[in-house]
Amino acid sequence: MALSRSSFFLRFVMLSVIGHAYVGLRLIPDAPVGAAAAASAWLWLLLSCALIPLGMLSRRASHPRPWGEAAAWVGLLALGFFSSLFVFTVLRDSVLLAAWIAALLGAHVPMLPLREMSALLVPALALLGSLVGFANARRLARVVTVKVPIAGLPDALEDFTIVQISDVHVGPTIKAGYVRAIVEAVNAERPDMIAITGDVVDGSVEMLSAHTQPLADLSAPHGVYLVTGNHEYYSGASAWVQEFRRLGLRVLMNEHAVAGPDGCDVVVAGITDYTAGSHDAQHRSDPSRALAGAPADAAVKVLLAHQPRSAMAAAPLGYTLQLSGHTHGGQFFPWGFFVRLQQPFTAGLHRHKGMWVYVSRGTGYWGPPKRLWAPSEITRIRLVRA
Repeated sequence: MALSRSSFFLRFVMLSVIGHAYVGLRLIPDAPVGAAAAASAWLWLLLSCALIPLGMLSRRASHPRPWGEAAAWVGLLALGFFSSLFVFTVLRDSVLLAAWIAALLGAHVPMLPLREMSALLVPALALLGSLVGFANARRLARVVTVKVPIAGLPDALEDFTIVQISDVHVGPTIKAGYVRAIVEAVNAERPDMIAITGDVVDGSVEMLSAHTQPLADLSAPHGVYLVTGNHEYYSGASAWVQEFRRLGLRVLMNEHAVAGPDGCDVVVAGITDYTAGSHDAQHRSDPSRALAGAPADAAVKVLLAHQPRSAMAAAPLGYTLQLSGHTHGGQFFPWGFFVRLQQPFTAGLHRHKGMWVYVSRGTGYWGPPKRLWAPSEITRIRLVRA
């Protein structure tokens, strides 16, 4: 596992170097600026190329270091800005290519002014997107209410409310204050049940236990349930499962609980992350095992599964609703378009073979503190009669 992570990191660094060189070669020669400004731009790209890997390494440290948090902030902010800079550079080149083809076909296209103006516009748009994205990421997630219509829902379960949080990613830039604000907002909704659908942390128990402590204050009459996400397995899943249980959270590892008002069973099942088996064979995700022994006549059967693609195996088993996260809704442009290469759904409520699937955009963020066109959310799921 350590070898594969090192290999991934080396590939990441190589791609970062190539990406920075591409941006510099495409923008700086065309920008109508003096030699000093051009040299400063190259210097910034060189610095960015060094800061981004440093930020990634500081996130993976197993113990807190005095410089680690500052390095993570600087590196992740640089990564967010460069991501937009790279995307806008590619879009600029697409526009220039189209303009060049149009000129070949006889259209009058002022190529030089277009190249000069766009070379300045690209970093300006990247900076604006990063500032707006930062503000979106750091503000408290809004509460999104979603009605899930269920045929034959008993009267006692009409308006039964499950508040879902997902993908908080407590780590270098998300600390106890951020988590406490989420907990207060969740409790203010007075939910019947609370579901946490994975990727709570990005770091070891030693580093982050003080910052996850506010989760102990989550409260709902029918329980607070949690399932693991892929990032728990990057961070030491067994230790985190023990820590979550110490906080009073019910961790469901391919198992279920029965909740709900008297006489109206609500089965809440939870599975380990879709990829958990590759980290620990005993943690292999198993939606069938999670439902074993559950009341067959339960009014509602809810599955907590970090990744939406678990729905493929879960739908034939008789679940009513699957709650997932993982995708972040893409988090910021254009990564939402790539989510569908891996997952069947990106965000929102969907129907799959008779089972409802709700995919949260996440309550925090991963990596760069940046969200564009994919706002974070605290999801208030209301069960209603179809």
